[in-house]
Amino acid sequence: MTAFALRAVIAAFGMWLATEWVDGFTIDSAATLILAATLLGVVNAIVRPLAILLTLPFTVVSLGLFILVVNAAMIALVSALLPGFDIVNFWAAFRGALVVSITGWVGALITTPVKIVRIDGR
Repeated sequence: MTAFALRAVIAAFGMWLATEWVDGFTIDSAATLILAATLLGVVNAIVRPLAILLTLPFTVVSLGLFILVVNAAMIALVSALLPGFDIVNFWAAFRGALVVSITGWVGALITTPVKIVRIDGR
């Protein structure tokens, strides 16, 4: 549960950065920001795997770049479900998804413990 809460805080930070940097990506209040980050975590856990599976041919042909479109769609879905979180068009969602994805990636690098494996197996 702690890992989910930490990832939600990192996603909230990424969404806040997106509201500052991306035109057309707005969140009305801090409470909406926390709810959006939590809902994004739930959507990414439930809907995103199915969306990735359904769009697998496009992802393979585009060498994985179509995942960015799926990420934008997940953020747009959260925006559609949550009042107070508005995205004006696809490109705002796409740029916001880039910011949130990069923030999440950096957060995962910082918070994931490093395992050192010795060659002799000890």
